[in-house]
Order: sequence, then C-alpha cells, then structure tokens
Amino acid sequence: MKLSAQTRFQLTLQKFIFLFLFMASLGMLAWISHHYSYQFDLTANQRHSLSPNSVDLLQVLDKRITINAYTTDDVTKKAVDEIIRRYHQIKSDFDVRYLNPDIDIEQAQIDGIVMNKPFAFVIYYNGRMEHIDSLSEQAISNALLRLNRRDNQLLVFLSGHGERDLIATDNRSYSKLGQQLIGKGFNLQTINLLENKIPEQTKLLVIAAPNHPYLEGELDKLNQYISRGGNLLWLADPSTDDLFGLKSLATSLGLQLQSGVIVDNNTDLRKTLNIQHPAIIPVTEYFPHIITNTLRYNTLFPLSRGISPLSNENTINDWQTEALFSSFGKSWSETNGISEEMVFDSNAGDIAGPITIAVALHRKHTPGNADQSSLSASQRIVVIGDSDFLSNTYLGAGANLTLGLNIFNWLIGDDDFISVDVRPSPDTRLVLNDTQLMLIGFGFFLVLPIILLATGFSIWYKRKNR
Repeated sequence: MKLSAQTRFQLTLQKFIFLFLFMASLGMLAWISHHYSYQFDLTANQRHSLSPNSVDLLQVLDKRITINAYTTDDVTKKAVDEIIRRYHQIKSDFDVRYLNPDIDIEQAQIDGIVMNKPFAFVIYYNGRMEHIDSLSEQAISNALLRLNRRDNQLLVFLSGHGERDLIATDNRSYSKLGQQLIGKGFNLQTINLLENKIPEQTKLLVIAAPNHPYLEGELDKLNQYISRGGNLLWLADPSTDDLFGLKSLATSLGLQLQSGVIVDNNTDLRKTLNIQHPAIIPVTEYFPHIITNTLRYNTLFPLSRGISPLSNENTINDWQTEALFSSFGKSWSETNGISEEMVFDSNAGDIAGPITIAVALHRKHTPGNADQSSLSASQRIVVIGDSDFLSNTYLGAGANLTLGLNIFNWLIGDDDFISVDVRPSPDTRLVLNDTQLMLIGFGFFLVLPIILLATGFSIWYKRKNR
C-alpha cells in the first residue's frame, strides 16, 4: 500500500514524539532516583533496617550526632556508609567524618585513638564522646543511650543481708544484669546500710531478695529515702511473713505479700515451654503499662509469691497501684511446700489464681524544700514477688532481660528509652535436628550419586544404540 506524503509525515512525527517522551521519561526516572530513594528490606526480622526502638530513640535526641571514623580502607568506608545511611534517613543531622589517623593526628589525639585495629570509631552527642568497638545498631544506639543519660543515673543495690550479688558469677547472682545495666549507661553502687547512708544522688534503690532481717536503724534510713521521694525496686522471694523487717514498708505501700509459693497446674503450657517444675511460672499476657507494652514474648518467674492490695477501696499514702502481670487461672499459692502430691486446699490457706506477681506504684511527690509553686515530681516503685527472673540463670529466658531493663528505665523516669535491644536474625543460622541431618546426608551421599550415575548410563546407552 502506497502511503501519502501526509501519512508519512504523521508517522514520522509520531516516532519523534514517542522518542521525545521516552527520553523524557528516562530523564525523569533518573532525576527521581537521584533525589529520592526507597528500599525494601526483605530479610527475616528486617535486620537491614533500624528497629522501632532505635527509631524512637533518634526522635527523642534533639542534638547533632557525629561519628569520627578512623580508617583508610575503602571496604570499611562502604560498610560505614551503609549503617550510617539507616540512621541518617531518620535523623538528618546524623553525620560521619572519615579521618586518617596518620594525617589527622591532632584530632586523633583529642579522641584518644589507639589504632590497634584497622579502624576506630568515636561517637559525639551533646558535647560528650564515647569510643565504640563497632557500628552495629546495638553498639550505636546503646552508646547514644549512655551519652544521653551519663549524669545522675546512680543505681544503688543494698547488700549485707544476703541480697543478690552484682559481682559474683554464680547462678544466683546478678553479674550479667549488672553488665547489661552498665552497658545501658547506668552507674551501679552497692552499699550496706549498717555502714553507709543512701547517697543523695541515688536515682533508684534496689532491694534484691534479702534473707536476713534489716535492723531498726537501717529501716529508718530506708524510710527516710522513701519519704524524700526516692524510687524503689523491691524484689521479694517467698519467705517469712515478716519479710525480714520490711513488712512495714509493704503496709505503707498498701500491699500485702502473700505467703506460699505460686504453682501452675497448666500442664499443656508447661509442656509447650518445656518447663518441668510447677513453681516456674510462665507469663504470656501482660496488663497495659508502659513497662509491658513492648513485650512480645513470654517471661519466666521461678519461686514466686503473690501480691495483693491491703484494701480495694482506699488509697494508701496516695500511692496509685497498677498490676503488671499475673499467673494463670489454673495456678494457686501453695502454703504447704512443694511436693509431687500438691493439690489446692483453701482450708490450708492456699489462694486460687490468677495471682498478681508484680505491681507498679506511683504518686506525686513534692520535695520538702520546694516552694508551693514547684511542680510535683513523680515517685515510682515496682514490687515483684520474685528475684530469680533477673539472676544469671534466668536472665536470658524469654523476655526476662527486656522486662528487667524496661523496669529500670521506667523507675528512673526514662519512659522514652524503655529498651533498645539487638534483634536476632533468624535467617542467618540454619538449625537442623538429627533426622534432618541424616536425610540430607543420605540424599547427598547416596541418592544424588545414584541419580547422576543412572542419568549418565541412560545417556550412554541411548547413544550406543543409535
């Protein structure tokens, strides 16, 4: 078919218009890709993206963050750019400076750099600095936590009456917890009330399961601390009814710590969680509270006691009390000791579940030396009927560590820094049982060679008989 001149002109014009639009589209895509970026993290647990806790932390920090990276290796610089990019997307004033330790000698001396590795990192925030060993999310976020709370974060643990030890490494002690707290920027101190007063700068006092009574003079120091508005974490294991002299403290808080040990008769749940002992109480559901809102996993509480209010009608000393979690309905508080023949017996004093294990208390407190126009401060106390859940043995069970750190953060008033934890990456490690390993070995070393030999023989036989 012969085309007219007008038709050829129109076709040619359409080609040029198409070419122009195509080139314009490419240019627009290039401009958009240069000015805007969007990435998809398809890894399990989103390990190439910042965790929500780190994002929340960056949104709270209102000052510039700078990392001095001492390295001359291009591979290291590329890795640094990758991790810093995640932070920079959330906080625009999060910067990195690449320095050469052989050239930038003066700055290296200021930062106290000793190049015993191919790289060294120093992070600056709010006029403070800290060395970090790596640029992992956990290292950076925890360093920022420490820099932000460097001052006046003294946690005091009582000692001298059989309380949990912060230094010893036995199963009962709190050495692993102490390492975690120091890593989060807390300053720890242990005192004996017989020898010392509670320091004025104490942010939080911890009573971790004494097994010998406090003397009257020690109780006076403790009561003075509480009356001044001090925050308290009280971990009380099942013990005698007088609570080693602390029964008056419980009464002043409007609480009654029940006798007996909580046992759980939910055999299906215990079997699922591989719990053998009936006195190890699993908690899978939590009451709404800022301490528990971030918990998404179960916690374990060995040898716990119940906590109940003295009165359901009256508020004691203005304390507002909220339960944090409790045992299941099939549990009860056993008063006759742990044995294989345990049965619930209300006539013997057993208390039916669910039983509250932990409570959080708060009240408005105005220091005595403040004038009437001063704003009231919030005084906070947490009482838990178990101390084993933070011990070296059980700290890594379930979400015990996360719960413990949340409690400490809430008690000192750092509601915005409830926790910044490293997230596990489930797709970086393949765990196989013995049966799976046997099947894989059988397939690779027997089945696959037989298939290859049979295929080769089949091909040879067909070619031979052509």
